Amino acid sequence: MSANCPWRVGIGYDIHRLADGVRLKLGGVEIDHPRGLAGHSDGDAVLHAIADAFLGAAGQPDIGEQFPDTDPAYEGKDSCELLGAVVRRINAAGFVPVNVDCIVHAEEPRISPHKRRMADTIAGLVGLPAGAVSVKATTHEGLGPIGGRQGIACTATVLLARRGDQAGND
Repeated sequence: MSANCPWRVGIGYDIHRLADGVRLKLGGVEIDHPRGLAGHSDGDAVLHAIADAFLGAAGQPDIGEQFPDTDPAYEGKDSCELLGAVVRRINAAGFVPVNVDCIVHAEEPRISPHKRRMADTIAGLVGLPAGAVSVKATTHEGLGPIGGRQGIACTATVLLARRGDQAGND
């Protein structure tokens, strides 16, 4: 199958350390929690994983190349803006999002109360109907840095279609 296939799948992953004195944003939603995610931008691991998945599916350089943490222009940047820029880039390359599926890996805070709002926010950011975005959550059962409450991670999978090939998502 060639690079001109009408359907492209991408996978993204991001992890950030939890830190005191930082607000917590996940999936574009601010969550009341005593610690937030440290990062050059706002540390939103969910939006970063989704952005990387889109970029990978479109055959573009990853988020670290597109928005390097050595560039002061991205310091404290809202990840909603970064994801918007990624969507514009994949659109310019002839792709449109079809769906987004992601898993938030966190011991704390509990993600379940925020999943619907996160999915709705993500859908709005990438131009999809709410039913085309899924946000799930899992713990690490006390294992590793996630289980030890040192950080939060996200795994995302996306499907892109070449413009004109999407089935019913116009």
